[in-house]
This record gives sequence, structure tokens and C-alpha cells, in this order.
Amino acid sequence: MCKAGRGELKGPVYGTDRFPVQRSLEEALQKLENGAACRVFPSGLSAIQNTLLAFCQSGDHVLVVDNAYHPGISFCQKILAKFNIETTFIPPAIGAEIESYIRDNTRLILLESPGSNTFEIQDIPAITAIAKQKNIITALDNTWATPLYLKPFDLGIDVSIQSVSKYIAGYSDVLLGAVTVNDKYAKTLINYYRRMEMYTPDSDCYLALRGMNTLSTRLKQHEQSALTIATALINHTKIDTVIHPALPNHPQHSLFLRDFSGSSGLFAFTFKQEYSQEKLGAFIDKLELFGLGYSWGGYKSLLTAGKQQRKTPSLYSEKTIIRLNIGLEDPQDLMDDLERGLAQLS
Repeated sequence: MCKAGRGELKGPVYGTDRFPVQRSLEEALQKLENGAACRVFPSGLSAIQNTLLAFCQSGDHVLVVDNAYHPGISFCQKILAKFNIETTFIPPAIGAEIESYIRDNTRLILLESPGSNTFEIQDIPAITAIAKQKNIITALDNTWATPLYLKPFDLGIDVSIQSVSKYIAGYSDVLLGAVTVNDKYAKTLINYYRRMEMYTPDSDCYLALRGMNTLSTRLKQHEQSALTIATALINHTKIDTVIHPALPNHPQHSLFLRDFSGSSGLFAFTFKQEYSQEKLGAFIDKLELFGLGYSWGGYKSLLTAGKQQRKTPSLYSEKTIIRLNIGLEDPQDLMDDLERGLAQLS
């Protein structure tokens, strides 16, 4: 009890003190990320929220890319603002020009590369170089590429965030998030987590560990199938732009080639013309293999459709974005399914 009271006992001392399965998952993610410390959270959104709360305080200023996960953006607007933490939203393809947005009280920069739904890529090394000069924390949502295809700490990032629910767990049956930090910020994360009495269920941590065993194999299949389908869609008569960072037509394709070692199964496209809600509904209803759902990264192919609300100029303003999560089904079957759906737009 004396060691536990002094914080010297290495094992769990209380019901919320990270039981062995959770600690095993955190250790595995820490090694995969090549970070100094990792803590897991009940969801990907929780990982984003607690990163902001752990490293910011009243009076701080935060920069967030405009293509970040929307519930995270909403958290900044609705919750951080209550604690006198101001947020500025910055262009999603930003690089060294981020310096013009930095203030004396800027504490943290939150990136997501590629970003949600429209897949812009930031010039991460240019941003982190400036941030380090000014002692500003950089955090990156790295869920799309996973630690296999992008190494945030090698690019100067301080905090790497994962929605473990997606590719890492892989089977669409877990809600988990993770935050991994470098040496400089390990103590802050560890102390914050302890004081907040965070924990995640052992059963979910076990399922995430199970998923990690097949992550590399699954991700290669997601990547290959998505590229096959994205390439096939480029010349479709009804499709205007296929938005996939690994394709040469992507505006930041050169950054993708420089920083990423692979791509995943999530991309999007726009139409040459805008269709009515009824027409879009007929397209979606005709699909048999694609489910309608927000999440991604699992074995089942999914689709979302809608227009994105941005606070900064966007190439896709007023355009309907069809986002595809390419699962582990046969890619030709998926392409045939999309063709049947697209035929409803005639």
C-alpha cells in the first residue's frame, strides 16, 4: 500500500487504473507508433477531445485544419470556447504559410492528413518546423494512414491520434481511440490520464489487440482494392473528380509520395452535375454491397453522401461528396455494385 500511495507500484492499484489487457494494447500501439507513451480512450473522438484538454488551458489559442473530423471541430466550438480557449480554423492544404495564423498565445495545432471527406494533405514537416521554433504542440489525426503508412514522429509531430475503431481494430465491433506522444509530452499525458481516471473496457482492448495481428494484411487489401476501384471510376461518364491522395490528379499528390508509404481504403468522388435528393436516394438504394454508414476501416464497404460545410475556401464547395470505404469484398463485385447504382442517375 505504501508503494501504491507513492505511485511506485507498476501494476494496477485501482479499478480504473489500466488493467493488464489495456496496458498490453497501449504498449503495442506505442511500439507501432515508435512513441514514448500511449493511452487509450473510449473512442476516437474522445482521443481528440482529451488531447485538447490535456495540453491546453484557459487563454490559449488553437489552430485546427478545416478538414478535421467534424465532431472534433464541434468540440472546439462548443466546449473549448466555454473554457476561454479560442480556435481558428485554417486551410486544409496548409504548409509553411501557417505562420501567418500563429499568435503569441497559440498553444496547439491539430492536423488531419488526409482530412475527413475531402482528403487534403498538409505539408507536415513545414508546419512542425515552424511549431518547434515557437514551442507549439503539433497533434495529428493519423487514422487514415495508420502508423504503418505514415510515421508522424519522424515528421516532427508531438502527438499522434488514432481512431482504433477503424483500421487497427478492423472488424467494426469496437469503439476505441488512442493518443501516443513523444518524450517531451509523455509526462503530461500520463499525469492527465491518471487524474481523469480514464479507462477502457478490457474486452474492447482485447478485440483491438486481435485486430492488430492482421492489420498489415488487411490494410494491403484495402489499399489495392481502393486503388483498383478509384482508377476505374476516373473515366466514368457521370463522375467529375475522384479524390484519392495516391492518384496523380490529387492536388497534394507530391506530398503524399514524399511522406506516405501507402494508402488505405477510404476515398471520395464528385459528380459532373448535382442530382436531387431523390436521384441520390435511388443511387444509394440500388447498392447491395455498400452499406450506408459514417464509420470506415472495417471489412464491410460503406458509403456516405453529402455537401461539406467549410470555413475556408474549398475546391469542393457546393458539391456532393460521395465517400467510399472500400472493405474486404471482391473489388470487381464492388465495382459492379457501383455501376448498378450509378445507372440510376441516368
